[in-house]
Amino acid sequence: LKAVILIGGPQKGTRFRPLSFEVPKPLFPVAGVPMVQHHIEACAKVPGMKEILLMGFYQPNEALSRFLISAQQEFKVPIRYLQEYAALGTGGGIYHFRDQILSGGAEAFFVLNADVCSEFPLQEMLEFRQQHGDMHSFVILGTTANRTQALNYGCIVANADTQEVQHYVEKPSTFVSEIINCGIYLFTPAIFQHIGEVFQRNQQELALEESSNGWQRAEVIRLEQDVFTALAGSGKLYVYKTDGFWSQIKSAGSAIYASRLYLNQYSKNHPERLAQNKPGGPVIRGNVYIHPTASIDSSAVLGPNVSIGEGVTVGAGVRVRESIVLHGASLHDHTCVLNTIVGWDSTIGRWARVEGTPSDPNPNDPYAKIDSETLFRDGRLTPSITILGCSVTIPAEVVILNSIVLPHKELSRSYKNQIIL
Repeated sequence: LKAVILIGGPQKGTRFRPLSFEVPKPLFPVAGVPMVQHHIEACAKVPGMKEILLMGFYQPNEALSRFLISAQQEFKVPIRYLQEYAALGTGGGIYHFRDQILSGGAEAFFVLNADVCSEFPLQEMLEFRQQHGDMHSFVILGTTANRTQALNYGCIVANADTQEVQHYVEKPSTFVSEIINCGIYLFTPAIFQHIGEVFQRNQQELALEESSNGWQRAEVIRLEQDVFTALAGSGKLYVYKTDGFWSQIKSAGSAIYASRLYLNQYSKNHPERLAQNKPGGPVIRGNVYIHPTASIDSSAVLGPNVSIGEGVTVGAGVRVRESIVLHGASLHDHTCVLNTIVGWDSTIGRWARVEGTPSDPNPNDPYAKIDSETLFRDGRLTPSITILGCSVTIPAEVVILNSIVLPHKELSRSYKNQIIL
């Protein structure tokens, strides 16, 4: 068994700015650890996992190399990064590196998108494949969404008895199905034959369109639109439906929601990562992650859903809720931080209040997903969580509401509903 994690590249993740300026999005900490570490941990737990490949078109940089070395040591599985020479789409990348994926005689491999958060029921997908279909069939992880939100995802129509996928439509314009694609797949080497057919077809079409602008590449292949749509109804593709948690991490606001889902899961599988109330320590409400190097005053109140990074300083009487505070940030006495991501090395002055508007799914609908909010609606900034980029300084006694502050800004007054460039 192998696993491939698709981490994309720098021109994507624009909705994640200004945070993606400082660190590749897959390394952004969610619930205290890099986003992609949750994927690696889930893959490493599967018996027989021989290698984990990260695939994308980030330049291999120091942060990524350091992360890979420490993850290899921690999870005792070989982890490599394969860099695409250009954005090849979800299918093009794995087709380009098919020899690397199949080397060592891989019988099956998982493909996971890095920008989802999930319980990753990988073992269950393997067992499901043994019960349904043959050893050459492919499995998509699916989950239930509500009717209106399903249109934002890949929709799957499956046979109710066998779970065979009969129809697949990516982001349909009208309602097709409530079962949506989670971006987590189990393939066998046979998938490359199907991707290869798409590649050949693309090449033929491009040869016919000699006059095309040249930016189109035959190698750009999208698993969802090009491969699944063709495979549906052929008896080769099955869907495994999960009731576990699942969400996309497209915008910075969805990172806070994903952090909550992972912190909830820690109570089951990583209780040591959750902070406890101790005599002489801060007041902890609900699930909170605190890095061991953080310094927190005993009169601070943290939680629920708070993640405090490395070397963070939290002063007396500070209140933090539904927020991620990244490493090196400093919250001076009596600040209040709600629904906010505080960037690396940022400082919030005394008695300041920094607050955003959560973009959580509807709590009364068990199938609701987080909406991928647009930044603007009717020419106005949509109220969303507040984001402070890295090294932002907020003065004492001001209020920052529903705003995005780009890195290295020193504010002098209060702001509301603004992007501060």
